[in-house]
Amino acid sequence: MSCKLAPWGAAAAVRNLSIRTRRPQTAAINRIGRSSQIPLHKTPFLTTRRGLADDINSRPPPPGDYHNSDLPPPPSPPEAPREYVPQPPEIFAPNFLNAEAIAALQKASEGEDYYEEEIEGLLFDMPDKVGPDEKLQGRYHPVVDQITKVIMKDGKLSKAQRHMGLVLNYLRTTPAPTISPLRPLLPGSPPASQLPLNPLLYLTLAIDSVAPLIRVNAIKGAAGGGHALEVPEPLPARKRRRLAIMWILEAVKKKRGTGSGHKQFATRFAQEIVAVVEGRSGVWQRRDQLHKLGTSSRANLNHPAITGKGFKR
Repeated sequence: MSCKLAPWGAAAAVRNLSIRTRRPQTAAINRIGRSSQIPLHKTPFLTTRRGLADDINSRPPPPGDYHNSDLPPPPSPPEAPREYVPQPPEIFAPNFLNAEAIAALQKASEGEDYYEEEIEGLLFDMPDKVGPDEKLQGRYHPVVDQITKVIMKDGKLSKAQRHMGLVLNYLRTTPAPTISPLRPLLPGSPPASQLPLNPLLYLTLAIDSVAPLIRVNAIKGAAGGGHALEVPEPLPARKRRRLAIMWILEAVKKKRGTGSGHKQFATRFAQEIVAVVEGRSGVWQRRDQLHKLGTSSRANLNHPAITGKGFKR
């Protein structure tokens, strides 16, 4: 057992004593030491032990003198509660949704039933039913949509739409056509100088002007002796346009290419449309031949095979 007077025992006692009498490193002690110019080894023992409780120099400065000290200012007293001021109502955009919402809030505040005049479960009113002779408006122009579907290959609709856009752009930027008096367009068409201003009208006039009015239907064996009986038949507008588009496509395939690239087909198709308007296209001759054939075969409409009188199969 070690003795208290042993060297290591004495060293431990001195270390404990130095720890208890060590001067605390605080901002207040540093400020007091600098102001009084007291050496560190002459600092009062009680001041160190009791945490500056008996030191009058370490008291907080009077109010208003915090700008000359290192201590933070005391917290300000809490403010008195202000009077409640209601906020002005928010100005909404002038649309029907906000108007309906405000009307619903007003009815609810008055104790009325908001849903008494409306169909339960629907946010908006029911749309009007389409009549039997009415149709909904399509997204695209009917002629443009029909041409796009005809020129489409392998289901590549986006490629056909791109070709159609190039065709309309060509018709818009090309010079005004010169209309031939021998191949007039539909009655009521605008002057040729105004056609490039409206490429949709330009394209529609070209298709409808060259479209045939009839088709000749051949009935096999109806004429007797194994011969077919040719009978003219009127066509609706959509079938007339489709036949004209097919004729124009056949003429485009026979044309020589003027270049290469993705614009080649669209350029040839647009050039054929301009040729149709100017009366230079061979599609006009096919239309005239079909009309002549229909005129010569219109007498077959009174044939017994058509009327059913005195005809036995």
